[in-house]
Amino acid sequence: MATPQEPSPQPPAPPADGAPLIVTSKAVTMIKLTREQEGLAEACGLRVAVRGGGCSGFEYALDFEEEARETDFVLEFDGLQVYVDPVSARYLAGTEIDYVLGTTGAGFKFNNPKAVGTCGCGSSFAV
Repeated sequence: MATPQEPSPQPPAPPADGAPLIVTSKAVTMIKLTREQEGLAEACGLRVAVRGGGCSGFEYALDFEEEARETDFVLEFDGLQVYVDPVSARYLAGTEIDYVLGTTGAGFKFNNPKAVGTCGCGSSFAV
């Protein structure tokens, strides 16, 4: 007799307003500076994604891309295009990306209300 399988967990629902995340003005400034330092055109946008991995189960990924994919959410913050795929948007709903300076260094900080746990490095999380 076969036993029923547990349904696989579904990612959280995307936000009702359709905007999966917010990028602070300080983060936008640093993203634009990084893009310039890498010699990329101003037209390159930032891809924000969630991938399986990291010490807590999921990790954030940031990368530059020349254009959005057909199914992406396309957001704009002070002239910066930000691309988020629909699956990542479910995990990022309500997330704020900031840039922080601290005694241990500087970097992007993800304030994700869906994260129930994070690791010490701050780049991975659990939902």
